[in-house]
Amino acid sequence: MDRLAGRTCLITGSTGIAAAAAMLFAAEGARIFVTSKTEAHCAKLVDRLRATGAEAAYAAADLSDEAQANAAVDDCRATFGRIDGLLAVAGGSGRSFGDGPVHTLTGEAWDATLALNARSQALVLAAVLRVMLQQARDTTGSRGAAVLVSSVLATDPVPDLFATHAYAASKGAVNALIRTAAAYYAPRGIRVNGLAPALTSTPMAARAEVDPATVDFARRKQPLAAGFLDPMDVARAALFLLSGDAARITGQLLAVDGGWSVTAVESGAGDGA
Repeated sequence: MDRLAGRTCLITGSTGIAAAAAMLFAAEGARIFVTSKTEAHCAKLVDRLRATGAEAAYAAADLSDEAQANAAVDDCRATFGRIDGLLAVAGGSGRSFGDGPVHTLTGEAWDATLALNARSQALVLAAVLRVMLQQARDTTGSRGAAVLVSSVLATDPVPDLFATHAYAASKGAVNALIRTAAAYYAPRGIRVNGLAPALTSTPMAARAEVDPATVDFARRKQPLAAGFLDPMDVARAALFLLSGDAARITGQLLAVDGGWSVTAVESGAGDGA
């Protein structure tokens, strides 16, 4: 239980997958810095972490705002002295902005969804990389590692149930960022990988978890989980990618999808539009 012993991990997001990862990483010996938009969620998670004896701190920030993203990363470095790992989870659905089939999208809906899911990840990654580039290499030659969270919907769409095209495009942008950043920073001793979860039991999935068609679809499309994934399923994959066990792995997008991407299932919920 010491795969992250002595390391500082910055986690964006404070519920769902991010919260599960924070608890898991702390159990593996990491110092945890949490940042997300909702201060109450950050504080609650940090209280849980400290109750276990973990070193933890937070900064509330709108990570799509460059100044706030930079300030949060600076706070992490000021608090713990360095950043060894980044897990970028923060993001969400664009439905409240009007996300949907692309022919229905406004420019505002597109921009807001891309800002929430792609701009925020890019800004945080950029700030963290600037810290890591200044750090000495460890015994494995590493200056740090980052894991960005994408979505299975970027590569394996289900149009009848999830016709949220700006969301899928934002996650596709994250996929491209993972690959290109990994190539650039590998010679500099920094690894960049990604996770593509399928339907996971998180606050973002609250609507889907009470929709009978989606629940039935998840049961069939994600046979390894027989339904929605547990956030810890994704957290364990993130732990692997940030640990020394993955010291020679970069530029990879790992689907944590319960079989979604290899299981052919008809949703049966289309409206023909």
